[in-house]
Amino acid sequence: MEEQEALARLAAGEVEIRGRLVDASNATLYCVVDGPQGELACVYKPVAGERPLWDFPDDTLARREVASYAVSAATGWDVVPPTVFRDGPHGPGSVQLWLTRQPGEDGGDPEDEDDDDPGTVVLPEPGAGLIDIVDVRAVADGWLSVLQAEDGGGRPVVLAHADDLRLRRIAVLDAVLNNADRKGGHVLPGWSGAVHGVDHGLTFHEEPKLRTVLWGFGGARLLAEEREVLARLARDLGAGLGELLSDLLAVEEVVATLERVERLLSTDRLPRARGQRTIPWPPF
Repeated sequence: MEEQEALARLAAGEVEIRGRLVDASNATLYCVVDGPQGELACVYKPVAGERPLWDFPDDTLARREVASYAVSAATGWDVVPPTVFRDGPHGPGSVQLWLTRQPGEDGGDPEDEDDDDPGTVVLPEPGAGLIDIVDVRAVADGWLSVLQAEDGGGRPVVLAHADDLRLRRIAVLDAVLNNADRKGGHVLPGWSGAVHGVDHGLTFHEEPKLRTVLWGFGGARLLAEEREVLARLARDLGAGLGELLSDLLAVEEVVATLERVERLLSTDRLPRARGQRTIPWPPF
């Protein structure tokens, strides 16, 4: 499905709630939008279901989800699935395309349903096979260690992720968005080997709040492609993209986003972990 078609269907179709993701901190509803082309699975996060946070303004998380999609779309990297802000059964909120396996991949069907129970929706694999917590002696070649710890039995383990270009793009985008909640469970597989990032409600804060499981890229020099994308973002933030974000965020937050992009270009490196609470908890 083309991105613009997905956006149009998400924006115009009637939202029907089918279930709820019970582990989510805020109201996160599994839905379908129904229209002339049939049903399209999506995630609906109503503003009314947002829990107040001490460090983010109330009733702003859904708009931050949509703003994150706008920046992702501007990079051309297809990190964040198509997302719109619209009215729904519980009032206004974000509506995002649900990630499913492509027909024929890993034996999956378009709806990812369990053959024994058609009403069961199978969640995509968290971490997309690229982020894991493993025995300290089992870190695979080509993987980057992030944190050493102990499991419940006192055995040493490592939080690690693959040195993979798809994850690097997410790490660059997170640095731009100032993402305070990049858990391993927020990285999901897409079609044809794509890897996506979801859950971007805790983004765009003016103060540095980057918390991520992708610190293995910290300090890495930017690739030529990444510099080109960031330079384009800087231009776009001073034009149409900046105007779009200003409808979703505080003006100060849009200015801070441009400053983060300019800082990345100036240092020519991905940021390193600094201070405390640099990894979200739990990490998955």
